[in-house]
Amino acid sequence: MILFLKLTIGHFLCDYPLQGDFLARAKNHRQPIPGVPWYQALMAHSAIQAGMVWLVTGKLWLGCFEFCLHAGIDWAKSNENISFNQDQFAHLLCKLAY
Repeated sequence: MILFLKLTIGHFLCDYPLQGDFLARAKNHRQPIPGVPWYQALMAHSAIQAGMVWLVTGKLWLGCFEFCLHAGIDWAKSNENISFNQDQFAHLLCKLAY
């Protein structure tokens, strides 16, 4: 339970203050910021999240898993396949699974 709480707090830190408005807007492949490759912004944000999972768990492979899952979930949200709340729920399910 403690690990889940640490991962959840880390998620919210990385998804809100550490992401910021720039990455939140730039990672959207449907409405990218002109001159900013959306995939670079998405990869940067996913790497921040992956680093947090790695730091909290001490397991690089979980960080790599988080990188892939976080990028996929955020891409699905940008593609309007899932809502904001579904996006957050999916991220928290990942943390629960870890």
